[in-house]
Amino acid sequence: MTETPFRRARSEEQRAVRRQAILDTAATMLSELPVAQVSLNELSRRVGLAKSNVLRYFESREAVLLELLGSAQRDWLAGLEEEFAAEVDDGAPVSERADRVAAVLAGSLAARPVLCDLISAQAAVLERNVSAEVAAQYKRAAIANVMELGRLIEERVPELDAHHAGRVAAGTLLVTGAIWTHAQPSAAMLAAYEADPELAALRLDFTATLREMLQVLLAGVLARG
Repeated sequence: MTETPFRRARSEEQRAVRRQAILDTAATMLSELPVAQVSLNELSRRVGLAKSNVLRYFESREAVLLELLGSAQRDWLAGLEEEFAAEVDDGAPVSERADRVAAVLAGSLAARPVLCDLISAQAAVLERNVSAEVAAQYKRAAIANVMELGRLIEERVPELDAHHAGRVAAGTLLVTGAIWTHAQPSAAMLAAYEADPELAALRLDFTATLREMLQVLLAGVLARG
């Protein structure tokens, strides 16, 4: 692709349009590539701007991806209340409701592999090449997202107060990132599993493992609460 000659945006509206174009392009790349393979050079090429011009709008690749992580979490949460309403019987015993909440969370996250990939890269990668300002902005949004997830969980399991529901919400995201990483084996590990059936037993199914871990988390927090 030939780079488009850079023309400085003359208004806030023009800047917003250009920022959104960068975000949309990065989102498209994430539908094709894992987070680790999304480079600033390729993003710039696809947007049609020099890398230096992309950096006028985002200070780094990681800043772009952190913003996409926040928006992906908000999109997920926007549909989660409806998923809970359809799948969780509010009249069921608390243990059954908690298990259904865990199952809905696991299935909903499994259906959003880009979100899971971003969550798994958050602490180790995405937060490592950003300014304090960008980090603080992301963390404020992340806190709001965790609080919203906690609210949705508390609605279905009111035996949890807001504090304990918030702990489950935060734990959900931490466990999701850890399990996603281990459920995406390298080519070498896939070959090892193929060659040795005993090793293949160690391969994690993301949805089933996440559901089980969230069931244990909810049961434990309920017992302590």
